[in-house]
Amino acid sequence: MTRVRVEGFTISLDGYGAGPSQDMNNPLGVGGTDLHRWLVPTRTFQQTLFGADGGTTGIDDDFAARGFKNVGAWILGRNMFGPIRGSWPDMNWKGWWGDNPPYHVPTFILTHHARPPIQMEGGTTFYFVTGGIHEALDRAREAANGMDVRIGGGANTIQQYLRAGLIDELHVAISPVLLGGGERLFEGIDARALGYECVQFVASEKATHVVLRRQGHNGG
Repeated sequence: MTRVRVEGFTISLDGYGAGPSQDMNNPLGVGGTDLHRWLVPTRTFQQTLFGADGGTTGIDDDFAARGFKNVGAWILGRNMFGPIRGSWPDMNWKGWWGDNPPYHVPTFILTHHARPPIQMEGGTTFYFVTGGIHEALDRAREAANGMDVRIGGGANTIQQYLRAGLIDELHVAISPVLLGGGERLFEGIDARALGYECVQFVASEKATHVVLRRQGHNGG
């Protein structure tokens, strides 16, 4: 059965999933890159993003690796694709990640502005969905063909799916940094009332990993 998962979404000690003043030079906002000190050195990240050998193993890498297991499609908010707002002024922009993005499966971008699909290297095809979160999820489930759908973010996209009761499980990494502003993951969200409970809680040297699961969804 297809599950809908959030994996490896990292927040600061003060609850922010991105810092303030996001722009081309600071896609995660000012200080946002500090959130991912647990992730970047891992073997999974180095191999997935750069095709490099080596990288750290252990708790952080275990959680990084689980985020790619049994994922048949992704859903991303538009900011996860690029910094452009409004209509598409530059059709040459093909995402933050270069010619070979780390997704390697069909990836659905939430947007208000239609655009033809973009086929990338490594099995990633970006599809631009203008009909909202339910249309994106329906298309992602179909594309996943029985595998899971991963909601990649950002915070606002995850919030929309949480409020709609559509996320079965979330892995949140809490990084020991303070951002002071930006986008809070749980802003206006009562996760307890929505039926989520903590089912796993593991600390490494660089992050505390928390897995939340909606009651009645065992996760397999």
